[in-house]
Amino acid sequence: MIRVWVRLSEQELAAIKRLARGRSVSTAAVIRDAVGEYLDRESGFTLDERWERSLAAMGGFHSGGAVASEDHDDEFVAAASE
Repeated sequence: MIRVWVRLSEQELAAIKRLARGRSVSTAAVIRDAVGEYLDRESGFTLDERWERSLAAMGGFHSGGAVASEDHDDEFVAAASE
């Protein structure tokens, strides 16, 4: 992750801290979630359109393995531990 500096009003920071305490997460996590939701909303695609695009992409790629559907858990663990 990259650190950025953002100026907030006292009221904005107090509200973010309240949300963070209520969720038992850091203020940074609340801000990251908010930025993520904003970017999703402003991406130009509705939730339904993103869902349709995701469904259209399924099965459109070759994993390179013959039994990926059978061994996907093992493949994931191996890739995640690299």
